[in-house]
Amino acid sequence: MTPIEEGIGKAGVLVEALPYIQKFAGKTVVIKYGGHAMVDPVLKESVMLDILLLHSVGIRPVLVHGGGPEINAMLKKVGIESQFVKGLRVTDAQTMEIAQMVLLGKLNTEMVSMLNRFGGKSVGLSGKDAQLLLATKKPLQIPNSAGEMEEIDLGLVGEIHTVTPDILHTLLEQGYIPVISPVASGENGETFNVNADTAAGKIAEALSADKLLLLTDVRGILRDVAAPDSLISTISRNEIDVLVEQGVLQGGMLPKVECAVSALEQGVGSVHILDGRIRHAVLLELFTDGGIGTMFKD
Repeated sequence: MTPIEEGIGKAGVLVEALPYIQKFAGKTVVIKYGGHAMVDPVLKESVMLDILLLHSVGIRPVLVHGGGPEINAMLKKVGIESQFVKGLRVTDAQTMEIAQMVLLGKLNTEMVSMLNRFGGKSVGLSGKDAQLLLATKKPLQIPNSAGEMEEIDLGLVGEIHTVTPDILHTLLEQGYIPVISPVASGENGETFNVNADTAAGKIAEALSADKLLLLTDVRGILRDVAAPDSLISTISRNEIDVLVEQGVLQGGMLPKVECAVSALEQGVGSVHILDGRIRHAVLLELFTDGGIGTMFKD
């Protein structure tokens, strides 16, 4: 390929992206960042550059990050076994302390530093700052071996009941990129671990976001998990219950689906689940005709 041909190809990419840039300029896009894309340094840089590009063309990105793999690694290092129920981490006081260290002391500051180093203006927050996220202890009941509903104690796992987005409005209006760790305050000063997908969804609802992007370690929703080419590109609200009954939606995908349903019902334009292991996945989903993940819409 000659330099001119290569340049024409790049120009074509920009032309394809133009109508999407025009459409989304000035809109708020909430991105939940997690999975392998947080561990691989090449992918991490790719995601940060995607966010900066969104910001540079007039889109208002808000980043909410998880940290499951990093938290698991730290817990293993100190000899604590991770336990999950229906995709939710059981969190005792010691686990909560370690989760905060990883989320706030390591991951959040790394992302803010990288965004700023690349030329952005980023501010790190936790859900406890400015009472951004308020939560109560999350109840959970599952059937036992006798078929009866049994209460499960998840420890310091919170259920978000209030989002106060004033601090986010202020930062966005001043041209900053908020980076948010998924911990929340309780009414008695407790610190709760909240699911990052759910936190991103609630924040998207409170901001009336145009889009919510959930980065994960799968291509999107697969009709058959053993068949990578069975990606469902678009799911309507009416199809979700059927897919749950069929077992297509299960395990760690359930909190994402619940998040998508709630976000759509509360006015978020669309919710996208996409593979964060693909470089520049955010740009490919937003700025190309085909997209690469699964989009939930009404």
